[in-house]
Amino acid sequence: VQLVESGGGPVQPGGSLRLSCVASGFTFTDYAMSWVRQTPGKGREFVSGIDNMGNSISYRDSVKGRFTISRDNRKNTLYLQMNNLIPEDTALYYCAKYQTRGRWVQKPISDEYDHWGQGTQVTVSS
Repeated sequence: VQLVESGGGPVQPGGSLRLSCVASGFTFTDYAMSWVRQTPGKGREFVSGIDNMGNSISYRDSVKGRFTISRDNRKNTLYLQMNNLIPEDTALYYCAKYQTRGRWVQKPISDEYDHWGQGTQVTVSS
């Protein structure tokens, strides 16, 4: 299994970024996926998740209305469109694969995942 994130970088408050996560080594359409972020002070926190077919989606409250998760199962790719970014969004963003085929929960915890990408840094600063 390999998960490779990209799309992070520096951005000013109010700006936008689109993160991508290319997956390989497993049947992408069988598994729900999440975006998780980590900061030195807060540890890892769930950002957004999507079920295997893209029919169910959830977000943490602080990103609702600003972030949009999606997936393209033809391209084995997970996306996170981030708009109206604020400094509190600064973090290392990871994509994570659920360990159980077909499983989906609204608020997953870290135990749900068996593979993580290497992360892509997002820094929101003026």
